[in-house]
Amino acid sequence: MDVEAYLNRIHYQGSLEPNLETLHQLHCCHLLTVPFENLSIHLNQPIHLNLEALYTKIVRQNRGGFCYELNSLFSWLLQKLGFKVTLLSAQVAREDGHFGREFGHLTLLVKDRDNWLADVGFGDSFLYPLKLETLTEQIKNEEYYQLIKEDINWIFYQKKDNHYQPKYCFTLTPRKLTDFQPTCEYNQTSPQSIFTQRRICTKATLEGRITLSDNRLIITQNGQRQDYTIQTEAEYNKILRDSFGIDLDLKS
Repeated sequence: MDVEAYLNRIHYQGSLEPNLETLHQLHCCHLLTVPFENLSIHLNQPIHLNLEALYTKIVRQNRGGFCYELNSLFSWLLQKLGFKVTLLSAQVAREDGHFGREFGHLTLLVKDRDNWLADVGFGDSFLYPLKLETLTEQIKNEEYYQLIKEDINWIFYQKKDNHYQPKYCFTLTPRKLTDFQPTCEYNQTSPQSIFTQRRICTKATLEGRITLSDNRLIITQNGQRQDYTIQTEAEYNKILRDSFGIDLDLKS
């Protein structure tokens, strides 16, 4: 890995000391610059969990990715900088109140003096890492989050419409990247996977979020939402270039 190129990709110019402040700033910079997107799936580009290949895609080709790609590559960067990082398996909350399959999401545990949940691959995620402590309301960029421990499980909640909604649950069992490959393949091939059903490209902003969801452009700023319909593929590709820095014709 060319660490300097990765840091340039996420527009990071701060300290490289492996401490909490560095972690917070790297995490925020990553979310503000690298989109959560599943475009490879709809371009028939297989996603293999190989760190060198992911580095080429995300850093050299200026692309984004989904959780398996973004969090695994971010963990590699953190390890190169001297952080202690563990890959964790998470189960994503479903609308029926249950949680999905094991390895449905890849998230990160970073150990400093305390344990921190880091996640740059969940779409609408927290800008700064969350301290791993139960029942504490944590406010990040005017958004409210909470972690609750139940037996060996931790549940991540986000506050929406004045009440907390579960987003995913996880344990602290260390995982290897290869453990996620079968579910990664499922999510990019199964008709039941949300990732095969529609194109998504979304990125955090300091004021909110910008999202391409199939033929819709959604911009949220300071709690105000604007929704536009995209008429042509050319318009779609222009938004990708102008708002996300993604040129699908770029190969290297």
